[in-house]
Amino acid sequence: MRVSSKGDYACRALLSLALHADERGPTSVRDIAERTGIPQPYLEQILLALKGAGLVRSKRGVGGGYVLSRPPAEIRLSEILSAVDGPITLGDFGQPHQDGACDHEGQCVLLAIWGCAGAAMQRLMEGFTLQSVADAARGEAPWPTAL
Repeated sequence: MRVSSKGDYACRALLSLALHADERGPTSVRDIAERTGIPQPYLEQILLALKGAGLVRSKRGVGGGYVLSRPPAEIRLSEILSAVDGPITLGDFGQPHQDGACDHEGQCVLLAIWGCAGAAMQRLMEGFTLQSVADAARGEAPWPTAL
């Protein structure tokens, strides 16, 4: 699986909100864009998708912007990625035949492997919350390491 730039930007934007969660009031799109280096027009589209998924709330007008809809410890990276990119999978290859009869030589074995790999990626992303990532970014928790 490859995390898209949209998925990366969505995670970075919400991580910025988590890192500044103790500040009063919503954070403007401009401030998030400046902190993260994400182009503001693209960030606006991403935040709308995240709002539609219920991960952020917005306030319009002077002093408006975005806040997390739940505590950072309750928002998983898997939710953020799914909100902007759809389900976490290695690809849309279909399901292996259940009766062991493959249409093409070896296809079903590979389809099963791709399914297992996608499920492993889903579990990995579910293991990280915005809080755990923010703690690591602040140096308050160990950095994630390769398995």
